[in-house]
Amino acid sequence: MLLRVFRTPEGLAVDRDGSWLKLAGGRWDELFLSDDAGGWLAGRMAEAAPLAAEPPPEGLLPPIESQEVWAAGVTYYRSRSARMEESSSEGDFYDRVYAADRPELFFKASPHRVAGHGQRVRIRRDSLWNVPEPELAVCVTPSGRIFGATIGNDMSSRDIEGQNPLYLPQAKVYDQCCGLGPGVLITSGPLEPSTEIVLEIRRGGELAFSGTARLEQMKRRPEELVEYLYRDNSFPNGCILLTGTGVVPPNDFTLRSGDLVRITIPPIGTLENPVI
Repeated sequence: MLLRVFRTPEGLAVDRDGSWLKLAGGRWDELFLSDDAGGWLAGRMAEAAPLAAEPPPEGLLPPIESQEVWAAGVTYYRSRSARMEESSSEGDFYDRVYAADRPELFFKASPHRVAGHGQRVRIRRDSLWNVPEPELAVCVTPSGRIFGATIGNDMSSRDIEGQNPLYLPQAKVYDQCCGLGPGVLITSGPLEPSTEIVLEIRRGGELAFSGTARLEQMKRRPEELVEYLYRDNSFPNGCILLTGTGVVPPNDFTLRSGDLVRITIPPIGTLENPVI
């Protein structure tokens, strides 16, 4: 059964195999706090009211309430190569991270920095080279169990990070630096390795860039990344972890204000964010 849950101003909405329901009560945080997300939803769907249609994009909120957003880097070979290319100093530390046992993990966003489906993401005013990074994002309980998946857009200022790896927080963490959505796919296990992540960037209505990666190209499994993230670290409300990107636009490409970033991961859906 396909089960997706969405956050709206009127409460939680659920897509159950194409049938839309409005849940009776329940907060988004409760989904992350439950030991059994599917069971928690089932209990509320028993008293849910049917919805006539899918909520419109402007009616969706980011799928986050009190969670932190973290991210993993250099989990795809293509990302390793791109990070080495952008570095103005010796860049072999990215190669060492790719090959090391310990992954790169960093804080990405607090809830107020996150844009949902149809909401705007931002490029920094002090950067000249900005790209989206389309990623699978996993939803994790306080105990470290993955219960769902959504789509992440890890906006990145490549010129700032390339100047010095210590500038990573400035290249990655700022207002409207992260897109998440449109909702959360409830999962009982990993997505198929052949699952594709498809990125399209449209400019003036025309396709400016497109690229595709598959989950099987990841060097590290999401479960491994979560295990490292939860070492000596607590997440009382759960967290959302971006698992890295395998789609990188060419070095002569940068986002512009007015662009539209569209990321699709079936069966999660499509996340669209205009750029300002």
